[in-house]
Amino acid sequence: MGYSFDFEKIYNDYWEKLTAFSLKMTQDEQLAQNVVQDVFIDLWERKEHVNIAAVESYLFRAVKNQIFKSYRNEKFDKTILEDKFENYLIENLSTVESDLTDKIYALLDTLPEKRKEILLMNKLQDMNIDQIASELDLSKQTVKNQISSALKQLRHGLKEFTFLFM
Repeated sequence: MGYSFDFEKIYNDYWEKLTAFSLKMTQDEQLAQNVVQDVFIDLWERKEHVNIAAVESYLFRAVKNQIFKSYRNEKFDKTILEDKFENYLIENLSTVESDLTDKIYALLDTLPEKRKEILLMNKLQDMNIDQIASELDLSKQTVKNQISSALKQLRHGLKEFTFLFM
């Protein structure tokens, strides 16, 4: 990445996406902008020494890590941010590397049919637990358990892509 032209292109290509992502995770415009700014400052300071194979993955992971760092001292529940990050990935599969997208679809196909249906209703149709439970005539706890189990299976199957989730 040695030239400032590359940095400028990366900045111009990603700052808006990263800011939107950060805002979605933090729900705080000022914090979201500061996080993205910190990530780009760090990248600029390390531009001569960093070797990045997948720029987009690197930047999104860096933003997520910076958000965690910002909340670390506030005893913030990381699971909320992890859920928002998972939701973002599912909502924006087209912006994620194709290998990961293929793996996610393959993993979805391995889920038990009812679990897959519940997860897709929740993540792709934006249905809440109450709506899913009512539509499928299941208890709310069953729906919660199925979503939790599905996400756990997906996380386990995506171990090779853990660089995105760190």
